[in-house]
Amino acid sequence: MPGLQDLRRQVSMARKTPFELEMLMGIEAYMTDEEGIGGDLRIEPADFKVSEISDFKVGQSGEYLIVRLTKENWETHHLIRDLSRQLGISEERIGIAGTKDKRAVTSQLISIRGISEEQLARVDLPRVRLEPIGRANRDIGLGDLRGNEFDINIKNIVLDKEGLSMRVKAIDESIARAGGVPNFFGYQRFGIVRPVTHLVGKKLVQGDVEGAAMAYIAASFPGEMEENRKARDLVFKTKDFKEGLKLYPLNLRYERAMMHYLVEHPGDYAGAFRALSPRLLKLFVHAYQSYLFNRLLSRRMLDGISLVEPVEGDVICFADGRGVADVSKLEVVTGRNLADVRFLIKRHRAFVTLPLIGKDTALDGGITGEEERRILEEEGITPADFAIAAMPDLASSGSRREAMLGVKPNIAVYDGVANVKFFLPKGSYATTVLREYMKSSPEHMD
Repeated sequence: MPGLQDLRRQVSMARKTPFELEMLMGIEAYMTDEEGIGGDLRIEPADFKVSEISDFKVGQSGEYLIVRLTKENWETHHLIRDLSRQLGISEERIGIAGTKDKRAVTSQLISIRGISEEQLARVDLPRVRLEPIGRANRDIGLGDLRGNEFDINIKNIVLDKEGLSMRVKAIDESIARAGGVPNFFGYQRFGIVRPVTHLVGKKLVQGDVEGAAMAYIAASFPGEMEENRKARDLVFKTKDFKEGLKLYPLNLRYERAMMHYLVEHPGDYAGAFRALSPRLLKLFVHAYQSYLFNRLLSRRMLDGISLVEPVEGDVICFADGRGVADVSKLEVVTGRNLADVRFLIKRHRAFVTLPLIGKDTALDGGITGEEERRILEEEGITPADFAIAAMPDLASSGSRREAMLGVKPNIAVYDGVANVKFFLPKGSYATTVLREYMKSSPEHMD
């Protein structure tokens, strides 16, 4: 089996990110070494359009009303909450295939159990269009999502049109040589202004439910408004939740819900988390798994190990009938099958994966496994900790995720603007593609 130095000679070393905020999310490197085009995302929501591509079959009968939802500048969970309130139903009766960016114009299918088109027509939410398109006998879920099409404008680019074209071409060629971009979990998974979700998840995995609750309610970040930071700092120091309710603005509704509970039930931090929706609770642990994946991916890149070429000890997954990675079909790479696996990968019939660590995760062998063990040791956790004894309904078994995201953006350049269009399979993030072109700070990509 080749050593790390041998593997490093096979590929060029990745470029380190200079941004502390990316490091906090486990995103430590770029695949491309070219200078970026700079610029800003989301000058207005219409600059970031997302259209969901679904495999869901719509008919004309059934208990579930199928609706095309188009929203502008809405966080998905907030919209589901407000929609359920206007309909007078529980949030659990609304099914979605995936969450969508807030500061964007997004289109997706949702299912709503047990309501009529007439009831839906009475809903009045700003910047929301609800178009009934049929009915079905089941709800929409994650398995129905094929992917998303993106139509994005990068604005405020200072390069002239010729310079912009040349730089885009160089980055295009670099991505093509590499075989894609690293399949990081993007900023949306963690938050830009307050990237706390994965930190809460880590505390839960470590069994520190009180620490998790205090992190979510009271950990402050530099990007927040000053009055919010001061309020959080006071609550963090004093645990005076009654005073916190006086200071926290109404838009911090989730933190307020937890503090309301703690005023009535002092010390019951697990109960305070139950004041949040089950969807949001699951995000905490998933975000921490995402952070660990990003760290593993970054470490492999910075060690100079290919994300496309497998090494002994890797776990690969196979393509499904549409050529998309199917992480339910796995095989360990050994010296005996290495040549065959490389043959399949070159034909896009197999993909190198890394673990989304959970309680049932078996760590990889070889160099990859050594890095996994090193990072878990640095984090102070083991896969078994994801059983989350204090809140077992949040336990996660773990999964796999492809290391490289094969993508070929179609980019048109204008004076100060680049229009970028591409398709991504479900679970992948547009910012992981755009950051390779822009190399702007995360704040300019929010």
